[in-house]
Amino acid sequence: MSNLYFTEEHNLFRESLRSFLQKEVVPHIDKWEETGHIERFIWKKFGDMGYFGLATPEAYGGLDLDLFYTVIFLEEMQRINSGGFAAAMWAHAYLAMTHLNKEGNHEQKEKYLTPSALGDAIGCLCITEPFGGSDVAGMRTTAVKKGDTYVINGSKTFITNGVYSDYLVVAAKTSPELGNKGISIFVMDRDTPGISATKLDKLGWRASDTGEIAFDNVVIPASNLMGEENLGFPYIMQHFALERLIMGINSHARAQYALEYAKQYMSERTAFGRTIDKFQALRHTYADCETQMEICKQFNYYVAKRLDMGDYVVKEATMSKLQSTKMADDVIYQCLQFLGGYGYMEEYPLARMSRDSRLGPIGGGTSEILKEIIAKMVIDNKDYKPST
Repeated sequence: MSNLYFTEEHNLFRESLRSFLQKEVVPHIDKWEETGHIERFIWKKFGDMGYFGLATPEAYGGLDLDLFYTVIFLEEMQRINSGGFAAAMWAHAYLAMTHLNKEGNHEQKEKYLTPSALGDAIGCLCITEPFGGSDVAGMRTTAVKKGDTYVINGSKTFITNGVYSDYLVVAAKTSPELGNKGISIFVMDRDTPGISATKLDKLGWRASDTGEIAFDNVVIPASNLMGEENLGFPYIMQHFALERLIMGINSHARAQYALEYAKQYMSERTAFGRTIDKFQALRHTYADCETQMEICKQFNYYVAKRLDMGDYVVKEATMSKLQSTKMADDVIYQCLQFLGGYGYMEEYPLARMSRDSRLGPIGGGTSEILKEIIAKMVIDNKDYKPST
């Protein structure tokens, strides 16, 4: 690994994590892919190892490490070939827990963030709605203040960990007349009356539970408001840079794993008296794929370094997700082709990887939306700045 970004401590962490995943996770992946339910014991093991607390302050059970530990965590999770399992883990640690860490008060952090870091509680982030998709400002879920409570009504969809999580971080409109300036963020327990979830059947990411969640007159204490009322939209926007970079890193990592697997296969598969890695057409196609992957990987490392330094990298993180997810789709499609008929068989890893990779250009902001965000910045000179 490049010593420009990774120290010896980083490399030791990678070795330890890779060993842990092979021993504790890989033997169960096929079962979780089939059932769509990741058993609770593995969450606790992740917590015990400190993997959920890499970016969490020590005061709340975390390790407060630099961002390249997170980069390693994301990369190694892609090597076990279950996009759903990886998504469940990082959605908990870097979506739900990020909002708790940044907007939660001390009491909320003690109640939700600490057990999350320790693997004793699972969280989900509820923003996307059935009629909204990428249009966050167009959400219809409302939170009406009544005395010392809020009453929540509405629905969310495509929520990772939306069925089996213990708590929910929810965006809702507290002042609908203000549009995107009237959104707030709340945290609430799963067993609060009026919350129901329906599990969705997906093309890929089969191990994770993705839910559509309904809120029917859900009453929560006013103290469950996170941060300030009506600042939810800037909170959400501010964290999108990390989410997009995460999906970019996931993409280069799964493309790299696919290429490693394909190279090994090509070195063993023979046709017309020689291994297929000796055919120029395949060699040159592989070289193109490796080049595309490496360019995205190095760009993602650069963006991660800037984010870790405190820069607001909304443009670069958006570019990361846009380009890396497209690259991963193209590379994995080609790697499946390298395997021929075997690539289409479920017993080989490229079939699952192809399904899982397809979500990249869709989830966390579609590629079409990301292009418009970039266009506003580079053509219209729109200047996005941190809101909080």
